[in-house]
Amino acid sequence: MNMLRKTVCAMALGAVTLAPVMSTTVFAAPVAASEQQATASLVKQLNYVRSMTANFEQSTKVTNPRATQKKGLSAQHMNQTFKGVMKVERPGKFYWETTAPSKQTITTTGKTVWIYDPDLQQAVRQNLDEQVANTPALLLSGNTSQIMQSYRVTQPNKGKTYYTLYPKNTDGVFESLTISFGANKAPSLMILQDSLGQTTNIKFSNVKVNSSIPASTFNFTPPKGTDIIDQ
Repeated sequence: MNMLRKTVCAMALGAVTLAPVMSTTVFAAPVAASEQQATASLVKQLNYVRSMTANFEQSTKVTNPRATQKKGLSAQHMNQTFKGVMKVERPGKFYWETTAPSKQTITTTGKTVWIYDPDLQQAVRQNLDEQVANTPALLLSGNTSQIMQSYRVTQPNKGKTYYTLYPKNTDGVFESLTISFGANKAPSLMILQDSLGQTTNIKFSNVKVNSSIPASTFNFTPPKGTDIIDQ
């Protein structure tokens, strides 16, 4: 995660001197928070965001081609970039619309997840069980206490609001998830490492927090003629 950069600053000291004075500043290494501190800090961040709307850009890159090929994924699955709009409202309401390069929507009110592909005229209906709820983007709309029960939380620098979560259940869809919060206390970046040897970056922009979102946003009714698949 290239989320930290060390900056070295040089300062000239003295207004009138006979010779230049040099100063060397030593920067202390970041101090990591304990797991208890990291968990409490993340809970505070998540609890502040009752609702959120944002544009997103999601890109996936292969970090381990051999592992990916062993899973049977072809080149079309690799190095993709998607753009769209996300809306969440805690607890449990989620709307994710991909607008480019193709259209797809994912919606839930906390019980059933709908994945709709208008090009295929197909909608997949799933129960929001534990495995589906552990999908990274859905974490933003989840119950804070349940999230903390499912993940081990780390905070590499307790002075910075970014965290890396490791699922306690190793059978999940990802191995680690890093989430960073911006100045508006809302998530600005998520980075996912999965078992397929892929790294997914989700960047959020035009973020609005705690604004009113119409309830109808999260409801989905399959258009007439849609093929419904239950999973």
